[in-house]
Amino acid sequence: MKADRFRGVGPALVTAFAADGTIDEAAYRAHVEWMIESGVDYIVPCGTTGESVTMSTDEQAAVIGMAVDQAAGRVPVLAGAGTNSTAEAIEGAKAAVRAGADAILTVSPYYNKPTQEGIFLHYSAVAEAAGVPIIVYNVPGRTSSNISAETTLRLAEVDGIIGIKEASGDMDQVMTILRNRPDGFLVVSGDDALTFPMMAMGGDGVISVAGNLVPAPLSAMCRAALAGRWDEALALHFQLLPLMHAIFVESSPIPVKAALEMMGRAPAHHRLPMVGLQEVNRPLVEEALRLAGAL
Repeated sequence: MKADRFRGVGPALVTAFAADGTIDEAAYRAHVEWMIESGVDYIVPCGTTGESVTMSTDEQAAVIGMAVDQAAGRVPVLAGAGTNSTAEAIEGAKAAVRAGADAILTVSPYYNKPTQEGIFLHYSAVAEAAGVPIIVYNVPGRTSSNISAETTLRLAEVDGIIGIKEASGDMDQVMTILRNRPDGFLVVSGDDALTFPMMAMGGDGVISVAGNLVPAPLSAMCRAALAGRWDEALALHFQLLPLMHAIFVESSPIPVKAALEMMGRAPAHHRLPMVGLQEVNRPLVEEALRLAGAL
């Protein structure tokens, strides 16, 4: 699959749970359908926003399979599959491929804080074993280690690795990658609020939490940016910016699930250790939804 199929907006899908903690397949499929009907470019099941760390391997494969089946080839499926054990990350990637994923988004190993060489060898092993395109995910705020620009550019030369989801928040690092990347290597924002500035420097879109709430205007913003219609893109960026900030007032996906409940889309059920949004933060999220035109 060509890398450019993953330009634009890929919502990092929330996983719908019932009150008893089981996966709510009907609600999940309805959410996937709304995303596709709203014009997103691809979908991303079983990422951080999907609470994948609270799912068993079989549950993750089942959720990816639901997304693949519901998409029915209309958009590509970039499945989350990563952990801090290289052997387990490989098995997770293979399971996602068996479930029908077109490509794999895999997070840098967390907690054990590998060296840059360890990160490089980890991703090289996963890419060799997966048999489908790989997008690297750099999110130091959750992993406690950064993938340096130099390591990213090394990984860009590895067969099968087609891009990076950059959520370091380090714009100097992002600019270094954008300036020096090989042709065709994707640089995708992992921070909703930084999508516009990254795209203004040549970035390729966003793997988005906000996309769960405002898929149509966010997709319009990225399409405008990719087409060079910067005034249109900037206006949409500023319209959506308060919501992009509000949905991180607590650990994601707590606020985005609360927002979906406010919109009447799905109940905000989580699995522990995640819990519901604090009441003190509800007015902030509600007002941000109104400003974005989602309420």
